[in-house]
Amino acid sequence: MALGWHSVFRRFCASAATAALLLGSTGPALAQKAGTSVSDTSAPAMEQIHHFTHRATELAMTAMTLIGAHYKYGGNSPETGIDCSGLVRYVFKEAWGTTLPRTSLELSRVGQSVGRDELQPGDLVFYNTMRRNYSHVGIYLGDNKFIHAPSTGKTVRIDNMELKYWKTRFNGARRITSPGEKQRFDAEKEKILQAFRDDAGE
Repeated sequence: MALGWHSVFRRFCASAATAALLLGSTGPALAQKAGTSVSDTSAPAMEQIHHFTHRATELAMTAMTLIGAHYKYGGNSPETGIDCSGLVRYVFKEAWGTTLPRTSLELSRVGQSVGRDELQPGDLVFYNTMRRNYSHVGIYLGDNKFIHAPSTGKTVRIDNMELKYWKTRFNGARRITSPGEKQRFDAEKEKILQAFRDDAGE
């Protein structure tokens, strides 16, 4: 079932615009609730967090430009037709300049595994749609929605992961970041958390 993607896009942009996607409630908002403020020394780190979040939203927003593109088995281009793994490969190449493997099974082996409750925009979500694991892949957008190229005769669309069809076929999710970027993110995130802990302890 195709969804009203305009409303999904608005909600996605609203959520992805904040670092809360990556930090949960551990940040300036929580510090304010506690009557404290995160040290100004964490500002550069916060900028890095926002940069990382922005990089993730680039993937989702690039994917959404493909809505309506026709499905073609083995297809790599929205102009001539594209399949599920072709969509993922195209989006990462366009948004990040990253070249990924061609098949959904190969894609299931790159990046890091993430739990369903940890999904962030830009993560890959995998499904068993052909009686074999990891036979289908899409890109998570937020709010339990993902974008994908379904099958022959259909077009790229957004679907709800909570629908019974998708929920019973879910195989897992992967997050793809370059090793250097992940290390920088983890380091900068820790700076913010430490600044909060220091301020909260005063």
